[in-house]
Amino acid sequence: MQRVNLSFAQKESEGRLLPFFIQEALKEGNAVSLWKMPNSNEKHLIICAGSPLPIEDISLEETATGFIFAPFDNTKNKLFFTGDIIHSFKDGLYEGQPLTRSEQPKQPPSTSIEKPTTNFHFSKPLPKPDQVNDYIELVQMSIDEIRKSNLEKIVPSRFKNIDLVPDFDVVETFNKLCIAYPNTLVSLVSSKESGTWIGATPELLVSIDQQARFKTVALAGTKRLDSAVDIRSVAWTEKEIEEQAMVSRYIINCFKKIRLREYEEHGPRTAVAGNLLHLRTEYEVDMAATNFPQLGSVMLKLLHPTSAVCGMPLSNAQNFLHIHEGYDREFYSGYLGPVNFRNESQVFVNLRCMQIHQHQATLYAGAGVTIDSIPEKEFEETEMKMDTLQKILFD
Repeated sequence: MQRVNLSFAQKESEGRLLPFFIQEALKEGNAVSLWKMPNSNEKHLIICAGSPLPIEDISLEETATGFIFAPFDNTKNKLFFTGDIIHSFKDGLYEGQPLTRSEQPKQPPSTSIEKPTTNFHFSKPLPKPDQVNDYIELVQMSIDEIRKSNLEKIVPSRFKNIDLVPDFDVVETFNKLCIAYPNTLVSLVSSKESGTWIGATPELLVSIDQQARFKTVALAGTKRLDSAVDIRSVAWTEKEIEEQAMVSRYIINCFKKIRLREYEEHGPRTAVAGNLLHLRTEYEVDMAATNFPQLGSVMLKLLHPTSAVCGMPLSNAQNFLHIHEGYDREFYSGYLGPVNFRNESQVFVNLRCMQIHQHQATLYAGAGVTIDSIPEKEFEETEMKMDTLQKILFD
């Protein structure tokens, strides 16, 4: 990858150049993906010339640098944003531009840059109104199904549409999320195929680092963060502990399917994710030591959709949701992240996300339902999760 020296930009601020690069890309009909990794002070922007590539599956080991954006429905194509131009920013300053196939961008004007919100790829919001009773009834149906079948868990979801303020700014909202939720993957994705999505997700699905170490995470159970309480002393209910254990068993069963026994398990521990707490267990594998160089791609295909976003057993939970959930999740609870960027791939579950429309945003959330669930409390959990983004919109 060739690094191009852009003298006009080397000491330019992120606040000036980032909106400009996005605006110019969108004006030309290109697709963009912008992200910040957990606990990082770097932001990266991929400009994909034209449209992202529709693909059935992805090989994390063989694919060129880019960004993957996959829907919840694993029978549908994923979108791969090719890394035609990549801009990076660190500590609020431009880091320079690795260039692959496209020409370097025009010089930004000396005057102020107009807000790029109107140039984003917008789709129409879902027409179904959000009703509290509808979701509570869906949760009760899920509990009834678990009682009479072999299902252990179902994860019904809901959405709601909210009006945006007249001067809403997409990039500014992304930056607010970076500040408010530093230990999440914060993302902004926009293409004519997907529409525009923003999120701050805590849930790692698959990562492969430069030392060929694989990692995945079991994340479940939800509580509101109380700043006055030491997280080491947080008490979890039996229902929450069992819900997290189901996700852990799901990952271990995936390892068993490929006869992988050499893995490290760390947890469960209480983890902070924005204004919420979760139970988190990490699993790591030395891919070189186990002689399994394709482990990342194999596990990505096995894990998605995880029991944390769908249920257990997987196929039965999928069928139930397909019949009863009543809407297309699209990219909510799918996965996304950079692929082979700086010799690492880091893919996250697309949670705590919203789709941005011309004058509205659609927020999504789900809750893990087991035989011990109380429908009203599961609704409250989805409200807590939606609040992660909703309070940023009106801050």
